[in-house]
Amino acid sequence: MILALDGSSVDGRAYTDVVDLARNAPAWLNDTVSAWSTYGLGLFAVLMVVGWWRARRASATASVTALAVPFVVVTAYALDAALKLLVREDRPCQSLRVVTLEACPAAGDWSFPSNHAAIAAAAAVALLFVSRRVGSVAVVAAGAMAASRVWVGAHYPHDVAAGVVVGVLTVLLVMPALRRHAGALAGRLTATRLHGLLVAS
Repeated sequence: MILALDGSSVDGRAYTDVVDLARNAPAWLNDTVSAWSTYGLGLFAVLMVVGWWRARRASATASVTALAVPFVVVTAYALDAALKLLVREDRPCQSLRVVTLEACPAAGDWSFPSNHAAIAAAAAVALLFVSRRVGSVAVVAAGAMAASRVWVGAHYPHDVAAGVVVGVLTVLLVMPALRRHAGALAGRLTATRLHGLLVAS
C-alpha cells in the first residue's frame, strides 16, 4: 500500500469554497475554464514560437535566448515531477470526496506541486527574458492556468502556488546563466547550417 499525504489541512476549506463556486457557476463559464485548463498549455508553445520569430529579427544572441526557453520549461517540469514523487500528496478530490469539473485522477497521480502551474510559470518568466510584450501576455495566461487548476478541482491552492514557485525559481536560476553564454554560442551557430534559425533572411 502506498502511503500518501493529505493536504486538506493546509487549505482544504479554500479549495472546497472554490469547487462549490464552480459547481454553481454558469455552464458556459465552466466549459471555458475546463477547456483552458485542459488545452491552455498549447498557448505557451505558440508564444514561444512568436518570441523566437521576433528574436530572429533582433539578433542571433536573442534567438539563442528564445530557443533556450523550451529547454528551461522542460527542466522546470522535470523538477516539478520529481517533487511530486517525493511528496506524494493525494489529489484533493480523493481526500475530500467532492464532485469536481475535472474527473478525479486515479490514486498515485499526485497533486503537489501542480505540473500545469509549473510549466506555465516557467514559460511566462522565461519569455520575459526574450520579449517583455510576449512575456507579459504569458504571465497573464500563467495566472489564469494556475487559477483554472483549482477551479476544475484538480489541485489545492497550495499545489498551484508551489508549482508557480518551482517554475519561477527554475527560470531565475537557469536563464541568467544561459544568457551569459548566448553570445558565444550564437557566434558559433551562425557559422553553421543553423544560421537560418538565428537570423532572419
